[in-house]
Order: sequence, then structure tokens, then C-alpha cells
Amino acid sequence: MRTYWNFRTAGQLTFGRGAARQLGRLAIERGLKRVLIVTDRILVQAGIVDHVVQALAATDVSAVIFDEGEAEPAIELAERAAALARDSQPQGILGLGGGSNMDLAKIVAVLHAHGGSPRDYFGFHRVPGPVAPLICVPTTAGTGSEVSHAAVLTDAQNQLKVSTLSQHLRPALAVVDPELTYSCPPKVTADSGIDALTHAIEACTAVDYDRLPIGADEEFAYEGRYPLGDCLADKAIELVGQHLLHAVREPANTAAREGMALAATLAGLAFSNCAVALVHGLEYPLGGALHVSHGAGNGLLLPHVMRFNLPGREATFARIARLLGESTVGLSDAEAAERAITAVDRLREAIGVPGRIRDLGGTAEQLPTFAAKAFAIKRLLTMNPREASEADLLRIYQAAF
Repeated sequence: MRTYWNFRTAGQLTFGRGAARQLGRLAIERGLKRVLIVTDRILVQAGIVDHVVQALAATDVSAVIFDEGEAEPAIELAERAAALARDSQPQGILGLGGGSNMDLAKIVAVLHAHGGSPRDYFGFHRVPGPVAPLICVPTTAGTGSEVSHAAVLTDAQNQLKVSTLSQHLRPALAVVDPELTYSCPPKVTADSGIDALTHAIEACTAVDYDRLPIGADEEFAYEGRYPLGDCLADKAIELVGQHLLHAVREPANTAAREGMALAATLAGLAFSNCAVALVHGLEYPLGGALHVSHGAGNGLLLPHVMRFNLPGREATFARIARLLGESTVGLSDAEAAERAITAVDRLREAIGVPGRIRDLGGTAEQLPTFAAKAFAIKRLLTMNPREASEADLLRIYQAAF
């Protein structure tokens, strides 16, 4: 068993309103005079890409733009973006957008430095060394990809989301400017926000770092739960409870937007060190088959996994209830823990995230296949505080159906 823990993050995190206007200076500080921006056409139309290009141009940093980004990007899309990088030979890669664009940029940075196919790097610790200098600039508040070591693509052939995890994927620079989220539409705001909540809850309820069944010197994708992660996750949960509903219902509420931007980054810091676990393991096959956004899939599954994990995590769930604004005075930990599950489910419903797999077009006949695929994702199941069999996973899917 391991008796110590590690904390890692982006090389530099710049946070606050107007931070994106510093991109040119920050790029020059890193010796970058030419970058490839990985983004999407929606952000081009919204003027956000032009805003970033102008910020870079202020210090004579030129930009090549790949604007074919899409939600839940396929492996083939990453290959097309990498081909543009080979042709244009940028000095760095800038991921601009939600988690999908930033994850796409991470894979491009890997391929630009090491060649090959995205499939060569699926799993943990398969990136052989530093990647092309990577800058991540989120325009949604949810994934935490700007500080994480993970990139997720969709394997359309096998109907499964697949991850590349490596400490080399942590960006050299993360620039989080809440102003870039102001135009984020309500559905994306909701899906992203519940994703951040999932990250924070999984981080602070994961298996404890000193109970992780790995050797003292063994490399693993996550560290397990530890005190610094709890600090970050707790603050993220509190911020989501205060701000997510307002950000969805009042898009012009700048305080809510800033609060959610901070929540997402803090949750990213927490989960990318401590863990994500069973919620994510269950979402990957579901999202891959039903083409639901990662955040919506997580939000749908989160209350059901919380109920499965309740034994042994009552005190933590009781704390989560209080962080979400629930009154727990006079309640036992077990009673307060139930309020955490209720609060999460109530928030999910209030922001419009679907509550049933059948609402996404899923069928009962698909559930055993989902369970079998999820059971194979051992790196996530290992991080769960309660051991789960394939039959347990099927029962969770059935409860969520």
C-alpha cells in the first residue's frame, strides 16, 4: 500500500475576467510565435476565436485554426487535426472551447510530438515523453480539462468513449477567463456544470490513497482521496450549489458564471489527482452508444452511484449535503447523507439534465452490454470506494433506466 500522495496540475494557471487578453504575452513568455488553435465553428461564429486570435496578434503570435471540433470527438477527427499540425508546423497547440476541444488539442499535441495514431496512446502512461507545448482555454465551466491529465475520444466503431491519461497531458498553461463562458447556452451550461459536480463528488468519495491496492512505487492514473483533494472538491461542490442553477437560468449573471468557472477548475484539480470512479466508468459505454454529452450522462448516473456508494461514505455524503445548502441539524450522518443524494437529484432535474436512460433513447436490452463494457474499465472501478461486480453495475443501470 502507498503511504504518500502526489499533487500535479498545469504548469501555470491564470484565472479571472479578462485573462484571455493576456494570451499573447503568455505565449511569448513560452517562446511560442505560431500556434494551432483547435476549436469549433460555433465559437468562430460567436467571435470568441477572433478574440483569442487578436490577443495573440497583439504580441505578433500567429495562429492557424482548426475549427472542426465537435462534441464527443471521434478518433478520426483527432487524426484530421493532427494532419493540419503536421502541415502547418506550429510551435504550440491551443485548445479553445469545452472539454471536447481541449481533449482534442491534447491528442494533437501528443501526435505532433510523437507521431503515430491516437489508438497508440489509449490507457495510462503510454505517452513516452513531453508533448508539444499546450495551452488550454475553456469556454464552458465543467470538464476541468484545462488542468487535467486526461483526454477522451469516441471510438465510434466500438461505441465506447476511450481515454488517454498521462502526466504529460497536463497543459503548460491554463487560461480560465469567465468572460468566455458568458455566451454558453443553457443546455451546455447545465451539462458542463453537473459534470463539474460529478468530478468533485467522485474525487472526495474515492478510495483513500492509503487503501489503493497498488505498490508503493507503482505508477497509477490517480492517487485516491487525500486531504488537499478534499479541500478543492469541497469548495467546488459549494460553488456549484450556489451558482449552477443561476448560471443556467440567468445567462447574464456574471457572478454565477465566475463562480462556475472557478468550480470547474477546482473540481478538475481535485479529480485529476484523486480520481473519478464508477460514474465515469458507467458513462463511457452509455455515452458512446447513445451519443449523449459526457456531462449529461454523468449527471444522470451520479445519484444512482451515490446510493450504491453510500455504505461507508455516510460522513462524506453528509458533508456534501451541507455544502449544497441542505440543513442537517439534528440528523445522523446516515440521514444527512440521504439529503445529499436528494439535493443532487433535485439540482439535476432543475437544470434539465435527463433522469432516465430511456429518455436518451436507450433500451433495456442494451444494459447488459453497457455493464460488461463498464466492468472492463478497471482503472475506474479500482478507484471506487465500494467494490462493484458486473451484476452490481447492471443493477445501477437498471435503477437509472
